[in-house]
Amino acid sequence: MISSGDILNITKVWTECMERLKLELFCIPCTVITLTTLVINPILLICIFGSRALRRETRYLLVANTLIADILFLIVNLIILVCNTVRAPMPWSICELLTAVNVTAYSCAILTVTLMVADTFAAVRWPLRYHNLLTPAGTFGILLGVWVLAALYPFTSMIVERYKIGSSNEAVSVCLALISLGLIQLEIARIHVFFFVAALICTFLIFYCYIRLYMITRTQGIWQSRFSRARVTVLAHGVLLLLYFAPGFVFILELFMFEHNTISQDVRVWVSTVNTSVLMLLPRAFAPYLYGLRYRDIADSVTLLLHCNRRLSHITLT
Repeated sequence: MISSGDILNITKVWTECMERLKLELFCIPCTVITLTTLVINPILLICIFGSRALRRETRYLLVANTLIADILFLIVNLIILVCNTVRAPMPWSICELLTAVNVTAYSCAILTVTLMVADTFAAVRWPLRYHNLLTPAGTFGILLGVWVLAALYPFTSMIVERYKIGSSNEAVSVCLALISLGLIQLEIARIHVFFFVAALICTFLIFYCYIRLYMITRTQGIWQSRFSRARVTVLAHGVLLLLYFAPGFVFILELFMFEHNTISQDVRVWVSTVNTSVLMLLPRAFAPYLYGLRYRDIADSVTLLLHCNRRLSHITLT
């Protein structure tokens, strides 16, 4: 059984390794990317939910849900990063809770972008029945189910850990999802297998939808031009999906390395720091532009909102 002393030893070794490698500098790009994204995402959400037409469209609701999940992930990730950088003591129970919230937000974003591909496939495959199949009320129900599904595993694992392994109220100097989930993995189950299978299912569904879309539309001439809208759309979606899924597979690799002590501690700390401070933030930084502003309706709403704010500021000043 993992004791509080084991937790303190693991976090202490991890902290010493970070200080020796000067990995606190990764806090700079992480903070810049986070703050920049937290500026644009709320603007897009205001435009989507402030427009009756946009909030009745399934694709825009899916975009909004992705942005909400990203905002939650970025806020929690920044809190953890700042606490780790300044070495602020954090109770282990709070670290477990933040880890569960972070995993929930990340999983929800992955499931939602997978649903975006499925939504596009449904709109092309059944254009006449599409709006009857996915009503606004039905979409909200699906999104609620996505949040419940995303939260089910991390919070269940946290509860099982507290009852089966035992909880610790000791304050730790570094809080990482890798350490929290890695300790559960050592005592309960191979979590990296679960994440790997879930990621493979989402990946298979995405590839199936794209292949079927190409087979359905290949005779319609929308793929002939090198810079056609279809090609640009698939390219944008493909880049963003790669950015979302790649850090997840890296995290699975981290869990695997955490289980095997033969791998160098420096390598494990390097991989974990780069993944949490850079790789996991890149899709959140690109999503507002590739999924949000790329839609003409959202871009027009943002332009109108900024124009109205500029006019109000001008009237106030005069």
